[in-house]
Amino acid sequence: MLPVARWFMGACSALYLVSPAVSAGQGVQHVAAEACKKCHEEIYTQWEGSMHANSSALKDPIHGAFYKNVMGSPTEEDLRKKGKYPVCLKCHAPVAALEKKTNLAAKPAYGAGISCTTCHSFKSFKGLDKPDGKPAYGIDAYEMDTTSLHGPSGITYTTERTPEDAKWPTPVHHPVPIEGNKTALFKSNDACMGCHEKRNNFHGTPLCRTGDEYRNSKNFVSCQACHMAIVTVPKMKDGQVVPGETVTIPDHTMAGGHDGKMITRGIAMSMDTAREGDTLKAKITVRNRLPHAYPTGAPFRNFFIRVATYDKDGKLLWKNYKVHPIKDDPKAAFWYTLGDEAGKPTSPPKATQVLKDSRLKPNEERTLEYDIPVSADTSIVRAEALYDLLLPPIKAKMKGKLPDELMQPKLAASAEIRL
Repeated sequence: MLPVARWFMGACSALYLVSPAVSAGQGVQHVAAEACKKCHEEIYTQWEGSMHANSSALKDPIHGAFYKNVMGSPTEEDLRKKGKYPVCLKCHAPVAALEKKTNLAAKPAYGAGISCTTCHSFKSFKGLDKPDGKPAYGIDAYEMDTTSLHGPSGITYTTERTPEDAKWPTPVHHPVPIEGNKTALFKSNDACMGCHEKRNNFHGTPLCRTGDEYRNSKNFVSCQACHMAIVTVPKMKDGQVVPGETVTIPDHTMAGGHDGKMITRGIAMSMDTAREGDTLKAKITVRNRLPHAYPTGAPFRNFFIRVATYDKDGKLLWKNYKVHPIKDDPKAAFWYTLGDEAGKPTSPPKATQVLKDSRLKPNEERTLEYDIPVSADTSIVRAEALYDLLLPPIKAKMKGKLPDELMQPKLAASAEIRL
């Protein structure tokens, strides 16, 4: 019996797998995340709300808007750009990319984003360069297993029923075979770097550079230490919390730039002031606490510093910009600027060069100085670091097309004094 058929029959008999079922000829990547939920409910609940689960153009509003603008409909088959397969699918819809499909609605696994069996079918990390020297994007950076899953436990699981009196090292039963950990891949940065290393557009311009940033930091903390930390959560059964019981698991929310708590953990802010007559001399210091740039990832992510004074009733008296710091106070804007051949700012798909990178480098500390006008009415001086998923020009184009929560900046850090 073929290995795929063998584990599929074992899974069905064990009643562990749920719809959609895996058809003959399909790999383990087509096992639905809902199948894993039966035994891993806490992990499934975390993953379900993660950006990994919502990474495809069918689910991620920002990525979906860019994809439709550059490529077309995510439910259309055989989409190509200059004759090339859409590289974005190799990270955002890896199972579709594995099978060179572009209609993400054709099969559940195509639109499911980065599901349980996507990462857990990584057999080994091949590296970020193909034999011909071209970059290996996303799923291409890994040797994929189509018949067995992989994980960090080091235990081998088979579809054979485990005798009740069996003791280790007898293989443990699982509806899908799992190979014992051989390469420590799942506890290394290599498990992440296939998609989070660096990404170029069709012109070869670097868009995402988290891997380069990390290496330049000369830091040895793993991605998982922050983004998949070990957490203790309430035990769940059939969608309900089991009172008084907990489980300890790696955090599968895999929080990043969309998560408010992660945003605030990454940056620290302080403010020193000295008054000279009607002027308050302020030094505002921001420090990146991370081993990669702040912000990192998508090139349109940015943050800016707002410095303002208020009276005792909270009325605004003064602010360091009128419209946005990018125009009015450039030193307070931290962003990745992409340009066209003429040297003018442009969108990521059209960029042919990097014009400027003013983001905080790994572990960098930067101080901004201001001469702030104050009067007898000035009661509060407040500095805020505001994190934005999108740059102002993109927001203007996306107005009405994206949820308001994605258009609003989030408070990342603040410092305040009262006069």
